[in-house]
Amino acid sequence: MIDIGANLADPAFDGDRDHVLERAFAAGVEQLVVTGASAERSRRALEVARERPGLLFATAGIHPHDAKSCDDAALDLLRRLAAAPEVVAVGECGLDFYRDLSPRPVQEDCLERQLALAAELRLPVFLHDRDAAERMLPILRQWRGALAGGVVHCFTGDRATREAYVELDRHAGITGWICDERRGVPLRGIVGRIPDERLLIETDAPYLLPRTIRPRPRTRRNEPQWLAAVRDEVAACRGQAAEHVAAVTTVNARRLFGLPEPGGGSDRTGVSDA
Repeated sequence: MIDIGANLADPAFDGDRDHVLERAFAAGVEQLVVTGASAERSRRALEVARERPGLLFATAGIHPHDAKSCDDAALDLLRRLAAAPEVVAVGECGLDFYRDLSPRPVQEDCLERQLALAAELRLPVFLHDRDAAERMLPILRQWRGALAGGVVHCFTGDRATREAYVELDRHAGITGWICDERRGVPLRGIVGRIPDERLLIETDAPYLLPRTIRPRPRTRRNEPQWLAAVRDEVAACRGQAAEHVAAVTTVNARRLFGLPEPGGGSDRTGVSDA
């Protein structure tokens, strides 16, 4: 399995990151993509990825919550970070009209600037959409021909939104949200309609601990080792074997992000002084 979105640069993992990774590898996670959600957090995500060559990779981006920080200096830093072969996508970028921690016009400008960067560098995008598809979809349609693919991270949209993203060739990243017996019910009815070739799985650790884990962990901190819980719930909702979901999502992640087989070299080359 490949965890395509884990916030391993989060301070929640500073005390035991190596142990967290060893537990993940022992649980069948082969590779992970470390999420960058601000300019400085993206720098840290790259540092973490470099600690485990060929096993960890990173994204570089600015989350819509931090869109107010998306100035020229921040974009220049993202460009330098993205030159590193370990960085496999631009993001987490997008729109969040649920919390609105940055003004919506500022969020849109920040998203557009990062889409331009992704197009320039021919990198896929790692997208955030919460209650914002009505605005996000028109923006992405304008960039469709210029982007090298992408994934809607932590997809929780409705059926119409799912269909619209599939039409735009965007993958759907499914998290432990689907394991929530309360708010995950609508997603469980939709996930079966995502084509095999557009499906990805992720933990979004340390967030969204799957509520299906038994016995319940003593801490609410999510870890990549629990990716199997997401896989199993997705498989059950789709009427597929867990092994099938693991196989297709692994293939999809390697294709979208250009990941090598474990132990192999990177498919990208680049030099970064970040």
